[in-house]
Amino acid sequence: MAQSVGIKDVARAAGVSVGTVSNVINRPDTVATETRARVQSAIDRLGYVRSESARQLRAGRSRIMGLLVLDMGNPFFVDVARGAERTARDAGLGVMVCNSAQSAGEEAEYLSLFAEQRVRGVLLTPADATGRNIEAFRRHNIPFVLVDRVAEGTTECSVSVDDVAGGALAVRHLVDAGHRSIAYVSGPPGLNQVRDRRTGALNALAEAGLGPENLRELPTERLDVAAGRDAGARLLGLAERPTAVFCANDLLALGVLQAMYAAGVGVPDDLAIVGYDDIEFAAAAAVPLTSVRQPAVTMGTLAAEMLLEETEEETGAKKHEHRRVVLQPELVVRRSSLSAR
Repeated sequence: MAQSVGIKDVARAAGVSVGTVSNVINRPDTVATETRARVQSAIDRLGYVRSESARQLRAGRSRIMGLLVLDMGNPFFVDVARGAERTARDAGLGVMVCNSAQSAGEEAEYLSLFAEQRVRGVLLTPADATGRNIEAFRRHNIPFVLVDRVAEGTTECSVSVDDVAGGALAVRHLVDAGHRSIAYVSGPPGLNQVRDRRTGALNALAEAGLGPENLRELPTERLDVAAGRDAGARLLGLAERPTAVFCANDLLALGVLQAMYAAGVGVPDDLAIVGYDDIEFAAAAAVPLTSVRQPAVTMGTLAAEMLLEETEEETGAKKHEHRRVVLQPELVVRRSSLSAR
C-alpha cells in the first residue's frame, strides 16, 4: 500500500519549513510569491491532500452534520435527507447519513460513532422508544434536533408533523366515503408516529359516532412493503373483512395493494386504501394511492437550519432558543379510496 504524503514531505521537497507549508495552505497571502509557487509545485507533484479531520480536531469545529433515520429504504427519509443536505451544503458543511433500520441497538452504535467523530451536530429520528439512547448521547454535549418526532419531556429542538391530525384526515375521508369497518395496518407499536396516527384515526371515528371496535388494528414489525404484503394476507384471512384500510405509511399501503392485486380483490371497489407520507411512488402505483402528505423536504431543511443556528451560538453568531416546530399534514386523494359505499 502506498504511504500517504504528509506536510513534512512537502516541506522537504520544497526546501522550506513545515510552518511555511502550513502558511501556504492556510494563509497564502503571508508567504512570498516565489516561495508560495515552490511549495505549491511540491504539493502538486507529490499529490498532497491535507487532513481535514486533523484540521477539524485542532480547530474544535467539525464540518460534518450527522443524520440518523429509521429507514433509508423509505423515500420519505430520502426526502428529509435531501432537505437537510441542501441546507448543510449552503453552510459549507457535509452530511453523514446513517440508517438505524428501526433498531435501538444500531441507533446506539451510530450515535457513538457520531460522538467519536465529533460531528457538528445530529439530526435524529429516534428508534429507541425508551429514550435511553438519547440520554446517553446527551452526555457528549453535541447538539441534536429530533426529526419526525416531538421533543416531549426534553429541551431539544424538534421538527415534526401533527400525526394525530394526519390519522384523523385519513379515517375521516374513509368514513365520509361510507366506510364503517376499517383496518389500521400500524407498524411497530413502539413508534410514536404509529401511536399518534392511530389516535387520530380513533378521533375521526368518534366524531362520526363510531366506537373503537370499528378500527381493526393489524400491527407489523416493520414499515416496509414486505410487511404490508404480510398484513394484506392477514386481512384477506379475516372472517369479516373491513371495507377499507388505513396504513401507517405508503410502503405498507403499497404492500397491501400488491396482496389485493395478487388475490384478485379490487381496489377501491372491494377495498379502499389510504397510505401516509405521499412518497413519489404513491402516485405512480398501479392504482394511484390516496395518502396523507408530509412535507419531508421542508422537515429536513428546518431541522438543519435549527441545528446550524444552535451550533453558531457557540461562536456568538446568533442567540439560539430551543423550539418545537409542528407542521400540518395534507390529504391527497387519488383512486385507491374513491369507491362508493
